[in-house]
Amino acid sequence: MDEAAWQERGAGHRERLRRRFMEGGLERFSDEEVVEFLLTLGTPRGDLKLPAREALKRFGGLSAVLSASMAKLKEIKGIGPKNALYLKLVHQVARRYLEDRAENGAFFGSSKAIFDYLFHSMRDLKREVFKVLFLNRKNQLIQNQDLFLGSIAGSAVYPREIVRLSLEYNAAALVFVHNHPSGDPSPSPEDRRLTRDLVWAARLMMLQVLDHIVIGHNTYYSFADQGLIRQFEGEYDQRLNTV
Repeated sequence: MDEAAWQERGAGHRERLRRRFMEGGLERFSDEEVVEFLLTLGTPRGDLKLPAREALKRFGGLSAVLSASMAKLKEIKGIGPKNALYLKLVHQVARRYLEDRAENGAFFGSSKAIFDYLFHSMRDLKREVFKVLFLNRKNQLIQNQDLFLGSIAGSAVYPREIVRLSLEYNAAALVFVHNHPSGDPSPSPEDRRLTRDLVWAARLMMLQVLDHIVIGHNTYYSFADQGLIRQFEGEYDQRLNTV
């Protein structure tokens, strides 16, 4: 294929991406198409499928591509300074937007809101991270804190430490979040036991656990949506009444 034909094919594909975005946003875009579309902002001509594919392969996922340094991005053939700048700009704007929403609005009233807030920063992590959101009585964020690294089965998550921090932050409610690097958000038996223990510890201190959310690659599991938070609360109350 000569240079002119290559440029024409790239221009046609670029226009199709733009039309799809205008008609329905990024909902039906693959990660490769998202990266490719962002690269077109800094490169007026040419086919950018290969640079997009290489970036995802090298960094391991969309979130990792967006959070990579400009120097690392520019190591990929086809990604120049302008491309890297646009990728970093999108990442920083998205992060600022989510932080502003967290600080200024009581939007943690659903599992979907929490998933949207943390999805891009957690879905491509290579290790499990256990995070706690400390909320006030209006479900507004007081503090977002990573407390434990590594698998729940292989690292201790201490309810006592979480309760201590809750009192320090004067929190009224808690949301627990961790990721599954495998991409499957289905909770393990350890996830279930830990959630039960945390709900019981929080109930003892009159703290409300709103949810425990497990984040996978493109989806999540909510203990609250499945009725398990309420079930664990009921089990605690039943045990208390039999003492």
